[in-house]
Amino acid sequence: MKHQFTPKKYYTTLGSHEPSLRVARGDTIVTTIIDAFGRDASGDQVGPSGNPQTGPFYVEGADPGDTLAMRIDSIWPNRKFGNTRPRIAQIVLDPQYTNISISSEFIQFEIDQGAKTARLQNGPSGLSELTVPLRPMLGCFGVAPSGGQAISTATSGHHGGNMDYNGFVAGVTAYLPVFVEGALLHVGDGHAWQGDGEILGAGIEISMDITFTVDVIKGKRIAWPRGENETHIFTAGNARPLDQAIQHATTEMLRWLQEDYGFDATEANILLGTFVEYEVGNVIDPAFTMVCKLPKQSLQRRKSM
Repeated sequence: MKHQFTPKKYYTTLGSHEPSLRVARGDTIVTTIIDAFGRDASGDQVGPSGNPQTGPFYVEGADPGDTLAMRIDSIWPNRKFGNTRPRIAQIVLDPQYTNISISSEFIQFEIDQGAKTARLQNGPSGLSELTVPLRPMLGCFGVAPSGGQAISTATSGHHGGNMDYNGFVAGVTAYLPVFVEGALLHVGDGHAWQGDGEILGAGIEISMDITFTVDVIKGKRIAWPRGENETHIFTAGNARPLDQAIQHATTEMLRWLQEDYGFDATEANILLGTFVEYEVGNVIDPAFTMVCKLPKQSLQRRKSM
C-alpha cells in the first residue's frame, strides 16, 4: 500500500514518540521533510531547529531483535534555495589554525530544478560561478532506541541518527536494528549536496520530498546500521573517537560477511582486508560516523563447495 502522509508535528529526538502513522511491511510512504532549521518548502518556519524529524512511523510486525529495512525510493529538493555555512569546523583543523576571521553567516545556494544543480548566490566573488550537481541525501534518520531513551538528532548511535553520510541517496536500502515494537522510524535533515564529513557543519540544507518503502527482516539481529546500493554493501559505526567508529563499522562488516554470506572467519578477514573501502560520515557531531564498504563483485569470490 502507498501512503500519502502530510506531517503536522516534528521531533528533534529519536525516541518512543506517539506514532504519526502506522504502516504494514512492504508499504510505501510518500511524505516531506523540512530542513535542518525547521523550514518547509515555502521557507516558512513550521518546526523546531536542529534536524527536525518527520514521523515516527510504526511498522507493523517489527519487534525488538528484528531488522528494519528502509529503501529510499526517491528524495528530491522541493524548494528553490538551500543554505550552508562558510566556515570549516575547528574540530577538523589543527588547534593552532583558526578560522575566526571568516563570517559565520549562512550562505545560500539557488536550486535549478531543470539543470539539477545548485549555484552559490551570496558567497565570495571568487566563487561566484560555483555550481554543484544536485545529489540529494538523507542526513538524519533512525529508529527509537531501547530503554525509553529519546536521543538528540544532533548525534548518532546504534539506532542511526545524525550520520550525515552522503551515500544515503535514492536507490539505497538502509538496515536498522529494531529496539521497540513497531521500530518507530524517523526521517529528516535533507541535503541537496554535501562533501564528505559535513565539515562545514552543514550540507546544502533544504526541505525535500521523499518516498521510501519499509520491510522487516524477522529474527535478524544487527548491531549497527547497514546499507546497500547497486554496487556495494556498507556498514556504519557511530562513536567518538574516530577510531572507535571505524572499529564498529569494520566489526559489523565481518559479522555480515560470516552470518549472511557464508564466509568463515579467515575468509571474511582476507576478503575485507583486500577490498575494503572506507568513507567518512559526520566528523563534527558528538558521535562521528565511519562507513566500511565492500564492492558486491568481491562477494562472488568465494568458491562454491
